[in-house]
Amino acid sequence: MIRSLYVALAAGAALVASTAHAESVRVDVPAGRAADSAIAIAKQTGTSIVITDPDVANRSVNAIRGTMDAGEAVRRLARLADARAVAAGSYGWRLVPAPQSRRSAPGATPPPRAAHATPTPAPGEVAEVEGTPIIVEASKRDLSLGDFPGQVSMLDGKALELGGTGGTEKITQRLATVSSTHLGSGRNKLFIRGIADSSFTGPTQATVGQYFSDLRLSYNAPDPDLRLSDLDRVEVLEGPQGTLYGAGSLGGIIRLVPNTPDAGFTAAFGQVGVGYTQHGAASVDGTATFNLPIVGDLAALRVTVDAASQGGYIDKPLLGRDNVNRTDLVGGRAMVRVELAPSWQVDLIGLAQSTDSADSQYADRRGPPLTRQASVAEGSQSDYAQGQFVVTGEIGPLRFRSSTGYTSQDLLERYDATAPGDPPRLFIQSNDTEMFANETRLWQPLGDSVGWVVGASYTRNRMRLTRQLEDRQTSIATTVTGVRNGIDELTVYGEGSLRLLDSLVLTGGTRYTRSKLNGRGEDILPSLEAALARVTAGRTETAFLPSASLLAEVLPDTQLYVRYQESFRPGGLAVEGPVVRRFDNDHSATFEIGARHGSRGRGPFDVAASVSYTRWNQIQADFIDVFGFPSTANIGNGQVWTATLNGGFEVDSRLRLDAGVSWNHSNVDEPQLAFAARVTQVPNIAAFTGRLGFDYLRQLSGDLALTAQGWLNYVGKSRLGIGPELGELQGDYLDSGLTVRVGRPEFGVTFGVTNIADVQGNRFALGTPFAIGRDQVTPLRPRTIRLGFDAAF
Repeated sequence: MIRSLYVALAAGAALVASTAHAESVRVDVPAGRAADSAIAIAKQTGTSIVITDPDVANRSVNAIRGTMDAGEAVRRLARLADARAVAAGSYGWRLVPAPQSRRSAPGATPPPRAAHATPTPAPGEVAEVEGTPIIVEASKRDLSLGDFPGQVSMLDGKALELGGTGGTEKITQRLATVSSTHLGSGRNKLFIRGIADSSFTGPTQATVGQYFSDLRLSYNAPDPDLRLSDLDRVEVLEGPQGTLYGAGSLGGIIRLVPNTPDAGFTAAFGQVGVGYTQHGAASVDGTATFNLPIVGDLAALRVTVDAASQGGYIDKPLLGRDNVNRTDLVGGRAMVRVELAPSWQVDLIGLAQSTDSADSQYADRRGPPLTRQASVAEGSQSDYAQGQFVVTGEIGPLRFRSSTGYTSQDLLERYDATAPGDPPRLFIQSNDTEMFANETRLWQPLGDSVGWVVGASYTRNRMRLTRQLEDRQTSIATTVTGVRNGIDELTVYGEGSLRLLDSLVLTGGTRYTRSKLNGRGEDILPSLEAALARVTAGRTETAFLPSASLLAEVLPDTQLYVRYQESFRPGGLAVEGPVVRRFDNDHSATFEIGARHGSRGRGPFDVAASVSYTRWNQIQADFIDVFGFPSTANIGNGQVWTATLNGGFEVDSRLRLDAGVSWNHSNVDEPQLAFAARVTQVPNIAAFTGRLGFDYLRQLSGDLALTAQGWLNYVGKSRLGIGPELGELQGDYLDSGLTVRVGRPEFGVTFGVTNIADVQGNRFALGTPFAIGRDQVTPLRPRTIRLGFDAAF
């Protein structure tokens, strides 16, 4: 009874804390019991900390001092108390006992840590202890941020959820270096650092690799636009990242890191919201997460469910309909974690999302605002599902992880293909992909001398692209040539770092990939099949991707680095008119110089800058063929110069400002003969993008607090695509947003507004490839307000 009362008192005392927030504050907590430190941290940072175990509450911890955000302070306390910090809703944490493997035996003295050793965080966490920097898990070998030779951005999962969960657009709003096409949810391509190829959903891989934990989300399919709910963080690594991530990482990688199940507690939290779009329709969204122990302290289940209905804002008067482009999404994920033995875990993960867009989101450039003169509905459906089986463990000082998964992604798109004066006609394209993948790696974190990783992966991907033209008056459909692409990719890779001096780290690595390509045409005229036999015959491509870097810590918490890295994309088959033909693999090599000082929450300011030069050969890109259909080809060789600058400044304990700019210059200086008169620059990347943002926290009374986040983005001009048919300019607009939350840790109300100035702009100068010359624009979603409610139990 006394023991239970003690736990309740410790938890209750922690709950007097204020609302959690990512804003940095000054923390000054003396050494003492973990329970007392938790109460002090809660009061100073404005968060809720619940300690569920009296043994953890009674443990002695060292002092915690410095400028940091609430999450960092809680994670420091957790490491010092030999516990785990688990997110409990958007504005609180629970401290639960760490797995037995991570504690010393009673009475034992832990071994001293090497001067430069990096602690291994629990999966899904960023370890923060006194004097130890953030861990970049996307490095695949637990490199600390101070030892990572490259540009990396980490977005906090709680910050991404504030004001309602969203998709990839929340990442592009926060990072000036990440951009996207805007065909619609589930249909877009993402770009990082000026490496962009095309506008359509075709057979090529994207230039950005997207990952959920350790497995890629897709191989040659568009961004599934998964909801960014219940994530620990999002890691963005600027590319190329060929040595560790292989094909499809020319521009970089985006890695979603989920919160993991915990057997130490039962909890539920979620939020709902309603919104209204000016000149458009109402919206509604909701998300809920449950964490449940299922086999004592050996296993736990974590489930997240998302749903949203986004109101439309495009009118089609020829159909007699307003606000036609409503988009409905439903999805979620489930994860089971089982503790097999000390230091060994198994995760079973399932995630899925279905996206249904009733119509397109583009408009006529010269017509009435937000209006499209089309007599057909151009809806799309995207269905995504992935299952993973992950084994993680330790073998002495070594770490081991093997991830196996199966992915299915189906996309159905409809385009207006009506010729002037002809009856209404639809072009219907179906892109269905299936992927099996495994990656297994063994690594040793970089300590005071050597760190390394070796791994192998196998990927089997099959894609089927089918097309048809449908006469809307007669409902007669005519099949059009399509294509199948298959690839079996086997890879081995390795990377190692040597600490030459305390402040100097040399890194080198290599990757060898052997890809077997196969495919065939779909619905090809019999008279052409024999002639195409050699084109569609299977073939093998190999890629050897070396990398090297040198990083020096020139001042405390200040690093300079130089690095060289390569990446590639395999070839395949593309449709051109009534036939199919090959396109070859492309390859990029990048030399980069960069500098970095500090990191968010670890001082009054932080800044990171880089300049890079990329030589890009055999560029794969889309174009409009002579039959008016989108196709893919190698357009030639080019170069891309990129400069980025990002940083933040802590005005005081309440207010933080941040900013970022990206400059890109590209040109295709050696075009293929067939494209010599059509190609001048790499498409879809603005010469300049910039971002300003702020975070604000103010205590109102007791544990009631006001939190605010705001941002302003500028996207400069860019060219839509390759050739005069796709020569339209796009961009040159401002976007903005503001979110305010008032509430306590267990309940809050949010108010948000996006596109504050109600800018129309032009995010993407394409809606249908069959309306070339008709001046298309994709406007921003008009000014939208949202009222939301969140709760944790």
